Amino acid sequence: MRKIIHIDMDAFYASVEQRDDPTLRGKPVVVGGKPNTRSVVAAASYEARKFGIRSAMPSDLAKKLCPHAIFLPPRFEAYRAVSDQIMEIFRQHTELVEPLSLDEAYLDVTGNENPSATRIAERIRAQIFEHTLLTASAGVAPNKFLAKIASDLNKPNGLTVIPPDRIEAILPGLSIRAIPGVGRVTEERMKVLGVNTISDLRRFSLEALTAEFGKIGGYFFRAALGEDDRPVRPRRERKSIGAEDTFSGDITNLEQLFDELEKLARKVWTRLRTVRGRTVTVKVTYAGFSRCTRSRTLTKKLQSETELLKHACDLLQLTEAGTKAVRLLGIAVSHFDEGDPVAPPTERESPQLKFAFMG
Repeated sequence: MRKIIHIDMDAFYASVEQRDDPTLRGKPVVVGGKPNTRSVVAAASYEARKFGIRSAMPSDLAKKLCPHAIFLPPRFEAYRAVSDQIMEIFRQHTELVEPLSLDEAYLDVTGNENPSATRIAERIRAQIFEHTLLTASAGVAPNKFLAKIASDLNKPNGLTVIPPDRIEAILPGLSIRAIPGVGRVTEERMKVLGVNTISDLRRFSLEALTAEFGKIGGYFFRAALGEDDRPVRPRRERKSIGAEDTFSGDITNLEQLFDELEKLARKVWTRLRTVRGRTVTVKVTYAGFSRCTRSRTLTKKLQSETELLKHACDLLQLTEAGTKAVRLLGIAVSHFDEGDPVAPPTERESPQLKFAFMG
């Protein structure tokens, strides 16, 4: 029987801001773009969440829900510095650490000399607070799926254990929203079928769920039973690394778009660090929300930021940018060669945010 721990920092970005600026403590803090800029919320403090503010919500709506909320731009270098501290703490307890984002990871402590995964989780949470003054929630369970669910059950600053003999007492009564991957749209589809809890989901066969939801129906079927045989993968490879920007106003001038590409290329090259890819992709969203992507695969790895920008500019000219107004622009690099160093985890963000795409 495996011993899996899922650690998730509490309101990570907002908590770092409140830690670094004591005047923000106890106040509704929103990290993300300012209202009236087409931006969305990257993170919200628990004080802001009381007003219904959630990540990926448009900043304009967040402002309406809480007019006195304090909006702050993200400081990813500060978040990455804290993330490095947290990941180092994890690796003091096991080599099997799978980062999911800057503030979240799975740990497999099955082979740890300490027989109690619960005590390891308690120790990790204490070390995180000792070194960062931030709190984390943890879940302990026999597999990744259940550990993830457990960490969400007692937030913030909580620890929940789901031992094998308690799975049936805990899992069936949970809302289907407890299943990772079930968002608002999927929840509405399930409610039409009369599915509100995991127990309700168990009434459906694998065939029925696959017919209704496609391939992911198999995941829902196994999740309802609490089954998950995925290993914790310490070398979790990224398929692509990128950046994008949603503009405060639509852009029609091609030269201005080239300037924006230059900024994005700089961000992407910084994020690549020691990793080099061979495919460059440019993403464009037009004013009417129609989208297109253009890609180019090279015969050898990218060698410089200048080369990345050149290919991105070439690809942009294969779109309708310049004749149609553009509201969003992005660059991504992919097709990393086998044996390349593994790219670092990216910040966990909504695809609508300015700071990452196709990651």
